[in-house]
Amino acid sequence: MFEESQIQEFKEAFNMIDQNRDGVIDKEDLTDMLASLGKNPTDNYLDEMMNCAPGPINFTMFLTMFGQKLQGTDPEEVIKNAFACFDEGGKGYIQEERLRELLTTMGERLTPDEVDEILKEGPCSRGHFDYIAFSRILKHGKPSTQ
Repeated sequence: MFEESQIQEFKEAFNMIDQNRDGVIDKEDLTDMLASLGKNPTDNYLDEMMNCAPGPINFTMFLTMFGQKLQGTDPEEVIKNAFACFDEGGKGYIQEERLRELLTTMGERLTPDEVDEILKEGPCSRGHFDYIAFSRILKHGKPSTQ
């Protein structure tokens, strides 16, 4: 289901969330991880997150949950075509400032911080957001830089 590089990325993410290093993500781990990101989640929110899993969230369950989520996402071509609507020149990229405007004013609006995170992690070069590469990353993960 996943490539080795993706499994490694999931393992790193799992270890970041598993704050007490007991091999299982529990409510306390989520609380600590979200607090480290400057968030203050409610108990109801945390309970909803924990209830997404049918049992304890060990690494195998974590991978299974992500696999189910990723299978539920749009195909790469659909994601790419959604961005292409805003690529007037058909060059495979959108100006960062234009993308920022679109993401904060249309559809399910993102916060400026969320857009900053996308642009920081996304494939950007000289003010251009490469949505073709971004679509690939969403479906297959970042390529390894080895």
